[in-house]
Amino acid sequence: MKALILSGGKGTRLRPITHTGAKQLIPVGNKPILYYGVEAIRDAGITDVGIVVGETEAEIREALGDGSAFGIRTTYIRQDAPLGLAHAVKVSQDFLKQDPFVMYLGDNLILDGITPLVREFERDHPNSQILLAHVANPQEFGVAELDGSRVIRLTEKPKHPRSDLALVGVYMFDPRIFEAVNAIKPSFRNELEITDAIQWLIDHGMEVRCHVITGWWKDTGKLQDMLEANRMVLSRLKRSIRGALGPGTRTEGEVAIGEGTTVENSILRGPLILGERCTIRNSYIGPFTSVYDDVTIQNSEIEHSIVLERCVIQDIPVRIEASLIGKEVRIQRSQLKPTAYRFMVGDSSLVDVL
Repeated sequence: MKALILSGGKGTRLRPITHTGAKQLIPVGNKPILYYGVEAIRDAGITDVGIVVGETEAEIREALGDGSAFGIRTTYIRQDAPLGLAHAVKVSQDFLKQDPFVMYLGDNLILDGITPLVREFERDHPNSQILLAHVANPQEFGVAELDGSRVIRLTEKPKHPRSDLALVGVYMFDPRIFEAVNAIKPSFRNELEITDAIQWLIDHGMEVRCHVITGWWKDTGKLQDMLEANRMVLSRLKRSIRGALGPGTRTEGEVAIGEGTTVENSILRGPLILGERCTIRNSYIGPFTSVYDDVTIQNSEIEHSIVLERCVIQDIPVRIEASLIGKEVRIQRSQLKPTAYRFMVGDSSLVDVL
């Protein structure tokens, strides 16, 4: 069995972070989202993995390499334009050949992995097995209608959903899917929709099974979803102190501190993770915060947030919360006169001011 990981999306809902980086490489719990999918596939015993890439191909290649660091073999497949999930399957046919495969969306996170679901697919040999989850906002997903346990209809992002069962970003197919992706037409979005391809299988008498998952799953395409994913990952964190805790520092709960990090006169309230070579002084870092490598935080407070590498946060008089702060960002209290807010802000940014 093979796997196909889709890593070519532009991540428009996470701009401006994704103007300069692949959304699949944004860290959750200080680990790129993409790595969770790679590890889930490997843990299910699948080692031959195709990576569908687009404009951010160079970054994805640098992050995964030949796959040996993860115990897999990677083959990179170029999708020149984001023309839909079914199109990604279509351009991957030379790699997949006649093998059954798992398709995993690279910005999805299933906390408990996919091993039991892969075993179920291998045992029962349906033409397709889809994963479903109850969601509060089904109009933002592909939605399934069931007759008992049988899938009878799939609709992509319906305006008036007939159920709250959303397609989770993991699909399993046998080679009959290639008949479907070659038969369907582009949708109104000018994309080849995977929902249309699966519906083609249903309409032509193929066996499409579903599995409604009860564990935690998140499509991390939006800021709030990214922060929730970070909270869920950190909720399983175990205490690990490899850095140095200086005088006046107090830790509470599950706190992980990387090598080379120093913390002075600060409160760390877990679960939280600090990367390597960080400097924390006279600050409060609260629950569900991930701070990546080489970050400096001084005279400031932050919680429920993700801070990427090489940031500086200093002298901020109000607590920062529910924030995603990109690489090499500097947030500081200005000492200039006259007093004023001064911003250098990229496209599609959000700034909330008290």
